[in-house]
Amino acid sequence: MYQKIITYQRENDENLTIRELLKKWLIPKKWQHFFRIQQDVLINGQYRSFNTIVRDHDVVTLNFNFPPRTEQHYLPGKDPVDVVYEDKDIIVVNKVAGKKTHPNLASESDSLMNDVETYLKDDHPYMVHRIDMETSGLVLISKTPYLVPIFNRQLSSKTLHREYLALVNLDQPILPSGTIDLPIGQNPNDVRKRMVVKTGLNALTKYEVVQKNDKYALLKLNLLTGRTHQLRVHLAHNGWPIVNDPLYNPHPKDGKLLLFAHKLTFNQPFSKNLKIITAKLPQNMYNLICAYLKATKKLT
Repeated sequence: MYQKIITYQRENDENLTIRELLKKWLIPKKWQHFFRIQQDVLINGQYRSFNTIVRDHDVVTLNFNFPPRTEQHYLPGKDPVDVVYEDKDIIVVNKVAGKKTHPNLASESDSLMNDVETYLKDDHPYMVHRIDMETSGLVLISKTPYLVPIFNRQLSSKTLHREYLALVNLDQPILPSGTIDLPIGQNPNDVRKRMVVKTGLNALTKYEVVQKNDKYALLKLNLLTGRTHQLRVHLAHNGWPIVNDPLYNPHPKDGKLLLFAHKLTFNQPFSKNLKIITAKLPQNMYNLICAYLKATKKLT
């Protein structure tokens, strides 16, 4: 059984009932029902009606004494894991380019999730979000399946932000900043690829130019939706393909995709604490980008 004990800290003079607090914490309605009928929410060690007001510094105990939505384990992996942040409930790792986030088949053991399965030993990893195989950078992983729906709601409500850095070819002019609002769907001619298409799924990307010259630009990118290959498709469609993109960049390739997930921002579950996790560009990627931009100052 997963148990969470929280010392509640009232925010902005709020007066919340237990029911309202569980809703604020993004706990699914079905789980709220289980908590109530099983009396698995305790205030200072005792069960209270869901209409009870939670007072400042009350100790709230949540006993997740019911099956999670998913329970998936992975085969052990063999590669070391670059841990950027870890606590009792989550782990943030820095994925290398060329490694899949998760296996496509249960028999596979060469993905990031397999490696984290080995690293955690007594726990198991549960995927919150993924990044493309060719993309490197930060990936947030839960150690319990009970946090995954909460993080999914943060993704939907845009309180979980993912920020990327990308070096692009400037095949077309670019403004200093902007928002790309173009729907993305399957490419009918190549099952590996996506494309901008009117009948596709809504997709929003914000960008900001960090540095540029006549041929290249370093962009800071924010995902407002999470479509497959979204950044790569949006940028290529606008004439700014990511350098070394094997699917969407027509220029010759010389190395790995220069797209790096460098920042994660999210609310720590069951609290008002905003967590910001950042990672520096890998040294080889940093050196490449400096060479393309002919930059001598800090890139970010």
